[in-house]
Amino acid sequence: MAVDSVPAQRLARRPLRASATIELVSLAVLLVNLATVDVREIAALFGPVHGVAWLFGVLATRRDPRAGTEATLRAVIPGIGGLLALRALERDDARAAPVTGSEAR
Repeated sequence: MAVDSVPAQRLARRPLRASATIELVSLAVLLVNLATVDVREIAALFGPVHGVAWLFGVLATRRDPRAGTEATLRAVIPGIGGLLALRALERDDARAAPVTGSEAR
């Protein structure tokens, strides 16, 4: 992998990062709402937001050229799957990066 492609990959994963963040925040709002006041309108608003963010995260992970079975299976986990998939994809990028002379020491 060329050094120039690293920022391009981070830019290409920006939608996945956004959906993972929305997925996690919306789940937190739903759980806090359930544990405290249980307002049905909040659940009616944030439930679909959470579902769409989760589905978008799974599809965005699957479309990534480096996405293997591990990253896709992690993306399917509701709530934190998008973040776990991002971590797996970035770890795969780090493994695929060539070792330069200064890093080999």
